[in-house]
Amino acid sequence: MSSISIIGTGNMARTIGALAVAGGNTVEVMGRDQAKAADLAEALGGSATTGEWGAVPAGDIVIVALLYAGVVPVVSHYGDALAGKVIVEISNPFTPAADGLAHGEHTSVAQEAAKAAPAGASVVKAFNTIFRHVLEKGRPAVFIAGDDARAKADVAAFIESLGLRPLDVGDLSMAYWLEGAGVLTMGLARHGVGNWDFALGVTELPG
Repeated sequence: MSSISIIGTGNMARTIGALAVAGGNTVEVMGRDQAKAADLAEALGGSATTGEWGAVPAGDIVIVALLYAGVVPVVSHYGDALAGKVIVEISNPFTPAADGLAHGEHTSVAQEAAKAAPAGASVVKAFNTIFRHVLEKGRPAVFIAGDDARAKADVAAFIESLGLRPLDVGDLSMAYWLEGAGVLTMGLARHGVGNWDFALGVTELPG
């Protein structure tokens, strides 16, 4: 199983953390608010612990579970503490109406995070096309994109430990299209397809 650090204490951090603990992974929670991080680690139970904000994460895989605007600043803040780590970036840079990409350029939050990351760190985009409630209740596939084959293999193994299916879509430039797929998913939700998982089309099979 994998050693995971989660930067963030929000809903996706909680959901991925719960699946990670259930899958037998070692989990560390890191948050600006130490009390919130400790509360989340306690709620996750199992092997979950709390790490100090800005310190070297204990996990080999570091999941940055933050809103898109906070991702690059936090990666920059951690700096060399992320050297040698696999950084999993899960955000969606939506416009306020969630009908387009906020950055307006042919890039992605993951690509910008890779520019800010220290030498030896690898960034993988994942989980951004899946609604939290689908992740909690369904068994969706998880798209991943990244430039480092070994990093993607490590993330794929972690995803499999959650009972989910990783699907490799290519190098990190494909993160732009995954963020676009996130916009598409929001469009589907606005038009009544609330349980849509973009990777498979359904969250649960009958029977």
